[in-house]
Amino acid sequence: MIALQAADIAKIIDGQLFGENVTATATPVLNSSLATPGSIFLALEGENVDGHTFADEAFKKGAVLAICSKPVVGNHILVSDVTVALGKLAHHVRVLLKDLKVIGITGSQGKTTTKELLNSVLSQVGPTVSPVGNYNNDLGAPLSLLQCTMETKFCIVEMGARHQGDIARLALMARPDIGVVLKVGSAHIGEFGSVEKIAQTKSEMISSLEGNAVAVLGNYDKFTPAMAALHKGKNVIFGESSECDVRATDIEFREGRAHFDLVTPEGRSAVGLRIIGLHQVANALAVAAIATELGLTLDQIAGGLSTAESRAKWRMEIIELPQLLLINDSYNASPEAMVAALSTLSLFAQERGGQSWAYLGKMHELGESSQSDHAAIGTLASELGIDHLVCVGAPEYAQHLSENGSSMVHLCDDKEQALVIAQSMNPGDVVLVKASRSEKLEELAEAIAAQWSEEESEK
Repeated sequence: MIALQAADIAKIIDGQLFGENVTATATPVLNSSLATPGSIFLALEGENVDGHTFADEAFKKGAVLAICSKPVVGNHILVSDVTVALGKLAHHVRVLLKDLKVIGITGSQGKTTTKELLNSVLSQVGPTVSPVGNYNNDLGAPLSLLQCTMETKFCIVEMGARHQGDIARLALMARPDIGVVLKVGSAHIGEFGSVEKIAQTKSEMISSLEGNAVAVLGNYDKFTPAMAALHKGKNVIFGESSECDVRATDIEFREGRAHFDLVTPEGRSAVGLRIIGLHQVANALAVAAIATELGLTLDQIAGGLSTAESRAKWRMEIIELPQLLLINDSYNASPEAMVAALSTLSLFAQERGGQSWAYLGKMHELGESSQSDHAAIGTLASELGIDHLVCVGAPEYAQHLSENGSSMVHLCDDKEQALVIAQSMNPGDVVLVKASRSEKLEELAEAIAAQWSEEESEK
């Protein structure tokens, strides 16, 4: 964070300073235990926890200033809304750092992986700030910007949405030089009501761009490329068809990873990804399109993509056990993400020659289409030839499957029953564990791994 005096911060966020005119030199924190010397503590008042009660702890750990909505003991700025104040402060810093290149990323699928890949590629050529974890809301996005200093060259801001207007607000705060929409899908359709409304919300990223900014758009659904009409500046389309500005050709799947030739306006170069799944090609192409617009060479982009690894936890995490491959993808789930994960499972099993096991829990926030969406994924599993479909508290997956289908269906009420089924696995098999985050299927993945390892050690 750039150094700012408390009196100046108070003016920027329309607050009232109480205490000394100290200088803040470290990024604001939400958790008092993470306060460092020179930092700002954000005292948020939630439903269950009131951050104001932790201000003293933050000061003891080195925080020099608190931003709060009610008085605390110590140097503080009083505002009516801490979240709004944080956005104002981040916007001020963004305007101040004129040489900083900001990349805003949104989409129904792939935001976190794209962010991770982009951070790896850009870090090769300059100081880059990228959010760790799921920092994509009214708190996370401004905190990412506030990590920047005068030396920072690139800042990646992930932008999610729960309501219409969320992305527009974040985009106006961050003023992206490059605005990216990866794909429009059905994630959170229960909240928005339709894919069309989801598309409208994601398009706020593009309609909010300034004329000299660049829009980078995926060609993986009908809605996203059409957003080019909302931007008067340059549009770049990425995908796998010949008309795309940045595209992939000669795609192959080897040991669970995609290999392809990357084609950009600069030329063509081979890429071999280290992250798992054919669906990662789209995320890699997004990164290539962004990096191309930022002036990186084709060799820098291809080399960066081929060496990048994801830090994201529980997202297509490969666990190599003795004679068993476990894919822990339990962080989240939508129909589109399920399709990608099942396709990867099928290809892995074909390569290894063992049976495929899909442990699937519920997908949340699908609204009225929930039953049919789950059933469609179950049907897809059968069409892909998945050997075992284990429905964990989600019988909806098996709704349209017959007993004579290609997949053996196991209906389990809970994770304990699902773990018993795992005793039937054999050496060479491949296992996928996937569900929405609230299902906590990472616990099942860990239990399967422990059970298999124990059984193998006893042989």
